[in-house]
Amino acid sequence: MRKGFALVLVLVFLTASCVMVAKPVYGKSAVGNTWIEKAPMPTARGGLGVAVVNGKIYAIGGTTEQVSEGEYVSGGVVGTNEEYDPTTDTWYAKAPMLTPEAFFAIAVYQNKIYCIGGIVGSTGVNQVYDPATDTWGNKAPMPTARYDLQPNVLNGKIYCIGGITSNGATGVNEVYDPTTDTWTTKSALPTVTDIYSPSAVFNNKIYVFCGFSNDINNQIENFQLTQIYDPETDNWSSGTPPPEGVYGVAVATVGVMAPERIYILCGGGANQIYDPENNTWTLGVDIPANGQGQDFAAAVVNDTIYVIGGRIWTYPIGGIFDEIYNDTPSAVNEQYTPTGYGTPDPSYVIEHTPPKISVLSPFNQTYKESNVTLVFSLDKAVNWTGYSLDGQQNVTISGNSTIADVANGLHSITVYANDTYGNGGASETVSFTIAKSAPFPTATVAAVSGVAVVVVVGVGLLVYFKKHKR
Repeated sequence: MRKGFALVLVLVFLTASCVMVAKPVYGKSAVGNTWIEKAPMPTARGGLGVAVVNGKIYAIGGTTEQVSEGEYVSGGVVGTNEEYDPTTDTWYAKAPMLTPEAFFAIAVYQNKIYCIGGIVGSTGVNQVYDPATDTWGNKAPMPTARYDLQPNVLNGKIYCIGGITSNGATGVNEVYDPTTDTWTTKSALPTVTDIYSPSAVFNNKIYVFCGFSNDINNQIENFQLTQIYDPETDNWSSGTPPPEGVYGVAVATVGVMAPERIYILCGGGANQIYDPENNTWTLGVDIPANGQGQDFAAAVVNDTIYVIGGRIWTYPIGGIFDEIYNDTPSAVNEQYTPTGYGTPDPSYVIEHTPPKISVLSPFNQTYKESNVTLVFSLDKAVNWTGYSLDGQQNVTISGNSTIADVANGLHSITVYANDTYGNGGASETVSFTIAKSAPFPTATVAAVSGVAVVVVVGVGLLVYFKKHKR
């Protein structure tokens, strides 16, 4: 153990001597606004949710329903969970959802994926997936059960705004706290539409982009709205509306390797780009394969956008909405490089990227004592750190610590940190084993010794009495 402790001290010294804030390297010229087709998803589906953890994309749930000439043919809601690795362009099967769902809210907090609500039933189910262990659990359900909404993580809370209930569209704004597993209600969305309203976070505010609504004549009316929510004041304001309607959409936010923008990727293929800093819109190249589809999902890895799945609707020549059509689930996976890729504002990296955490101790080895030294490094300043041992509730710490009285057996630990801008980061999960030897049974020895003394004394007395009888 002395050698191990010395090694830890060396690591601590080396960590302290390193530069704390890493400076990224960017491309010399701006490129982008291009699409490339990647490996398709193994299970074709629409209404799915996608989320990114540690550079991997998880495509979860959705519906495989197929319609031919306006009649249901096959398929239904699934709990399928497939992992995509962009670096190798490959897919892997993972543990399915506990309750199959589609059109649910999906969000990532501390490297766990929360799937909230959905179109199945009216329970507002809240399922959480841990990619590190490939396991699922249930959390407190959403108070107002609904579907067709996109949640946003801000300051450690998950905001679920809008959506569709069994009674129609709603502007309800309910906030989930993963730390306490509780819900609170906030100021509702001012203008409510009947179609999914995508949303995104920028500069500690939530932007909700409204889509379509049906008027009294059952005709599609275009509500082009940008509504901005400030959680600090619990108030709403307005921004410049999108140039085109938004429906069947996915939203992606970039700003590390490309200029800071919110991409609204719409059914029909439209690619609308919002600059929240200047409150302006531009148009990008349309989505190629999903051009006539909807109900797809989008994920961002290293500022590259992936548009995955969806449903392709086809109509007869001259056909209109609600006439005979075909509806086929899609497995397409399109990669988009944003406009201006390679020329971001370098200050964005400091303000918007999560802290990178490296665990230096414990190691993946066996320890002969129950006290374990926790040592880790950070690449930027933070205002909160904590750890989770064996997936339990986070324990707040101020820095390197000693975890005392760890039981014998296999354990895992993950370190978390939040920076001063509200970005949360997590380390890789480290496994280690405690194999402390059982203490020497002193009480038993004492008891045995006591018995021996009694036996010796008894034998002595017996000899004494025998001599005196003579």
